[in-house]
Amino acid sequence: MRFGVWVAWLTAVLLALPARAAAQPDRDGQAGETRVRARDLGIVVGFHHPGSNNAITDVPGVLVGHSTIVRGTGPLRVGAGPVRTGVTAVLPRADVWFNNVLAATYTLNGNGELTGIHKIRDFETVGTPILITNTGSVGSAFKATYDYMKERHPGRTWDYLPTVAETWDGSLSDILGQHVQNAHVFEAIDRASSGPVAEGNVGGGTGMVTYGFKGGIGTSSRVVSIDQATYTVGVLVQSNFGRRRQLVVNGVPVGRELSDLMPGPAGSGDDAGAREGSIIIVVATDAPLSSRQLERLARRASLGLARTGSTAGNSSGDIFIAFSTANVIPIEKKQTVLQLRHLSVYRVDPLFEAVVEATEEAILNALMTAETMTGINGHTVHALPYDRLLTIMKKYGGVR
Repeated sequence: MRFGVWVAWLTAVLLALPARAAAQPDRDGQAGETRVRARDLGIVVGFHHPGSNNAITDVPGVLVGHSTIVRGTGPLRVGAGPVRTGVTAVLPRADVWFNNVLAATYTLNGNGELTGIHKIRDFETVGTPILITNTGSVGSAFKATYDYMKERHPGRTWDYLPTVAETWDGSLSDILGQHVQNAHVFEAIDRASSGPVAEGNVGGGTGMVTYGFKGGIGTSSRVVSIDQATYTVGVLVQSNFGRRRQLVVNGVPVGRELSDLMPGPAGSGDDAGAREGSIIIVVATDAPLSSRQLERLARRASLGLARTGSTAGNSSGDIFIAFSTANVIPIEKKQTVLQLRHLSVYRVDPLFEAVVEATEEAILNALMTAETMTGINGHTVHALPYDRLLTIMKKYGGVR
């Protein structure tokens, strides 16, 4: 009897081993800790209420999808890894390929890239998914979205200019390896959906660093009322910026109080967190706004960024895009005159407040949800520790 029990136990162990081995690559370099959002910790930003998902997808029709690549450990071998990267797709509409929306961009500091920016400024619309990836993969993502369009929407080939933005993940990932390829872009677009949005170490944010802690993708939203009408403003960020001492969480100088846990090789304790980096901010709204008003909305995202401590340093690429889903701009040329709506210039202040709050909270959500990650050459970037954060926040009265 005992022998039979022993055999059954050993069989169960052996059967479990392949499953563990198969699952391990997906967990390479990640701590596996359950992470939560800022509001789950009692950190409530501003006074406007968020939408049901507190995400950019609270704006009706907006879809978000990710493709995440986490592969390999150890020394960097260009072209082989380790890889900690991906791509995120924001679709203003499911049929954005044929029905554009009014849009605008704003550049706070230009050490970065957003392709198609000149066409958006001149044509006042965006008619593609907005892809966000790493610096080295802008070209491959650009090509991939062209290939997606040719395969899935061949009628659009005559007028198409992809919208691809980037931040640099080279401290954790083999950025020169250009690992984001067609399959990843196709996956991000095909998986794009409404509802809750995955945050932290996902998609384009997989290898990103914020204020010397692990950063990545974050999102938030606000709902406002203007003359009996209700509108939503949603923000999604790819957060990869900031020096540790700058970090402010809901008005509390957390970076000055939490000066250890700097990024670097295991046990090095070096000050690799003294960096600036970049951020891409995508702003969406269902409020009827003109492209000029959308540029003003995008500009206000700078204030939400500043509330977290950023000064948009010299080497930072801080580039924003805003769009409104309220008006449809068909790409067909049958219509000579379009009937467009937009709010009075004297009624937009609640939207400005909303984008500032949502931007600040989206950045905090990127910080709160991101997990500790180890990438190339044993370089580790730590997650913001909740216990120490809350001790600091309570000291200054920054939590509810």
